[in-house]
Amino acid sequence: MVVGLIIAGGVGQRMGQEIPKQFINVNDKPVIIYTLEAFQNSDNIDVIAVVCLDGWQHILEVYAKQFNITKLKHIITGGDCGQSSIRNGVFELEKLYSEKDIVLIHDAIRPMVTENIINDCIETTKKYGNSITVIPCAEAMLKTEDQISSTESYPRNNLKRTQTPQGFFIGDICDLHREALEKGITDSVASCTLMIELNKKVYFSKGAEKNIKLTTIEDIDIFKALLQAKRSEWLR
Repeated sequence: MVVGLIIAGGVGQRMGQEIPKQFINVNDKPVIIYTLEAFQNSDNIDVIAVVCLDGWQHILEVYAKQFNITKLKHIITGGDCGQSSIRNGVFELEKLYSEKDIVLIHDAIRPMVTENIINDCIETTKKYGNSITVIPCAEAMLKTEDQISSTESYPRNNLKRTQTPQGFFIGDICDLHREALEKGITDSVASCTLMIELNKKVYFSKGAEKNIKLTTIEDIDIFKALLQAKRSEWLR
């Protein structure tokens, strides 16, 4: 059993809009539906669960029905931060599924996730026990202390840019969150950073540059362009 756990509990303050960014319409379709369709259409995803911003659960239900997201079985209320939203989600899944079932934790605002990304995350999780979707760091990286200047670079080959999905066995990720609560870690940025903070090793699966996270208005513009883009036939 593989469960896609879509995290849609944020309010999207950096987007500066009146509605949460996961519910913004792009080409007459909410962003979250693009994401749900990717998991709906994946042969290797059995069930979808969404951790939803409180007050938006019914809207999500209506959209799921409208766009025929039949794998959506669970809507779970989000928490006051990303870590608590994920914790709410995995703790609820623990009640319903086996500890050896796999959960892929994915941002609702990464609507360009592909079948290949999902599949590689699943296979890496099966092989190593967890999987963090990453891409190489292509830019030159500079260190800074004052945020306005630098005198030191960092080797980009030693860096990875993390994305989602991030895969785990349900029992393992629930144990991780219990350990975090015991140690007072309550606001880690992501599941992968929580793993690192608790001295766990993480393993990489393949992401993609197009698997963007919609954080700003400029990201919405890029998303719209990607939806229209068609690769030239001569490119291999």
